Amino acid sequence: MVSTAFRAAADSDAVWARFLPPLELVTPEPQSKKDMFLRLLDGPVLLRDRLMDMTMWLDRETFAKCYMLSARKLFIASSHMPQHWSWIPLSDSMFSEGAQLNSVTWLEISGSIHTDMLTPDSKYGAYLVFKRTQNFSGFNYPIQKATLYFGQIMEYTSPVLLGENWTPPPELGVAQPQRRADGWMEISLGHFHTSGNPFYAVMSFSLMETEGEVTQKRGLIVHGIEIRREKSG
Repeated sequence: MVSTAFRAAADSDAVWARFLPPLELVTPEPQSKKDMFLRLLDGPVLLRDRLMDMTMWLDRETFAKCYMLSARKLFIASSHMPQHWSWIPLSDSMFSEGAQLNSVTWLEISGSIHTDMLTPDSKYGAYLVFKRTQNFSGFNYPIQKATLYFGQIMEYTSPVLLGENWTPPPELGVAQPQRRADGWMEISLGHFHTSGNPFYAVMSFSLMETEGEVTQKRGLIVHGIEIRREKSG
């Protein structure tokens, strides 16, 4: 038989709290930390803040904390200027809106997360989640660049290509988009490994095209940036 003390410990909030960040879920909030843990294993849940602009869930294999930052949570250059970007409703998202690119020559999209929100000693990947509209153009050349910083130190940089009309040679090592099960597309912005000891720092990640030949870009819908646990190996 399972002892009463063991069962009480298993149901204790203190046991389950170590798997959870110090954040609140949107209502209705689970009654206990164990209920919250089980809810986060089921899939993404909106976190409670002013804009409802971030979701969280737990990886089913390792219980690592994973997040999606909405487009509103990101820095998108010129997103406050309607001639360049529009904020549109999203019918296939937990977020109410996304950013649609009307026309820019300078592309810069970036986000960040504090390491104390992540699970220690875990491998993570950051991904830009997006869609292409019918007038999508301007992303085949020059190639875009993904960069990942740990604090002020560059951890990763790689060429990426959002365009669809050119397949770069494999030797260039250019990352290309992949289609997701939810109908969106994603492209890798980099990978990193958290320390075994929790400490405070900022991981930041970006996708940019600010150099080389100037081209008009349009037809991109930004959903957000996903930070999720990666399988080792």
